[in-house]
Amino acid sequence: MSTNEYLFPRRLNRRDFLAASATAAAGLALPSAAHAEKSAPVRLGTGRWTYTLDESWGKLPAGMKYGFGCGIVVDSRDRIYVTSRSVSPCVAVFSREGKLLETWSKDFGDKVGYSPEQIMATAHCIYWSKEKNGEFLYFTENSVKDDAKLGKRVYKTDLKGKVLYTIGNVEKESSTAQRFLWTNPTDVAVAPNGDIYIVDGYGSQIVSRFDKNFKHLKTIGGRSTKKGPDAEHGLFNTCHGVWVNTLKPTPEIYIADRTNGRYEVYDLELNYLRTISGDFVRNPCCFYQHKDHLYVPDLGALVVILDKHDQVVAKLGDGRGVKKEEFETGHANKFTTPHAMCVDSQGSLYVLEWVPYGRVRKFRHTPPAA
Repeated sequence: MSTNEYLFPRRLNRRDFLAASATAAAGLALPSAAHAEKSAPVRLGTGRWTYTLDESWGKLPAGMKYGFGCGIVVDSRDRIYVTSRSVSPCVAVFSREGKLLETWSKDFGDKVGYSPEQIMATAHCIYWSKEKNGEFLYFTENSVKDDAKLGKRVYKTDLKGKVLYTIGNVEKESSTAQRFLWTNPTDVAVAPNGDIYIVDGYGSQIVSRFDKNFKHLKTIGGRSTKKGPDAEHGLFNTCHGVWVNTLKPTPEIYIADRTNGRYEVYDLELNYLRTISGDFVRNPCCFYQHKDHLYVPDLGALVVILDKHDQVVAKLGDGRGVKKEEFETGHANKFTTPHAMCVDSQGSLYVLEWVPYGRVRKFRHTPPAA
């Protein structure tokens, strides 16, 4: 990517250093400022499931800002990729420690075939996949009602954003582009054998399975006529997220049926197995698996952690009842609208929320010493 598309914090020159030193010296003359008490660390959870907010992580330099938080993933080197509805950046890549490594905007748009403004208008989830021949990202796009040519696609890229395959609303089919009728795809998951599962969560409510080469194998779904956890199985009302759960001996497909307030579970052939619901399932967005647990960001203002038996082991940051505007200046220990999350190799959580300023945050895993 061209360097002018990367906006990192400005390097300090000698004049800046002298000015900063003078400011620091002035501060030393003000005991009340020098000895100001630090606020207590912000923590979530208890026991094994204790996390501490890293308040410095995920900051963008001047001139950049997040939009509505869309997707967040971590690769095998603990690099964190953040997508939001923003033109600068369209994608931000951070180290685990919080260093801004890359920002993708115009050059990424050129690869995708969109301007940064068009990427912002269609941005949705991102999925990371480690496959036999490398690591890849899968992006889903929302539709744009006043422009039928925009959105309604899923595309696979390498870790630098180079598009390798596109499926959905493509202008022309080729060896790397395939038409498929989606009205608003929202999430992707890849099985150990390479099969790809895609949900049309903001549109037709279908769930489609493809092989590793995007050959269509099966589609189920449609919109449920009932609402709630007891709605018809195999039909959905905002099937927003999909995940291949490998915590059991046989992998299973988990679908976040958001507006119905349930997780629907299927086998790899997309045959219905069971439904998970309860007071911990409000408006689930998607899933993330780390070691022996499944993590669920729920738009209903919390993050849920399940064990391999689908039992809840933690409910984190329940912000139900807090007004959304209050989160801009307070309630750091609560969530408002978690839209996506991931977990790094050290067990730290990264949660991205559906608010106009993104609210992407890292919570370090800090259980008490045994």
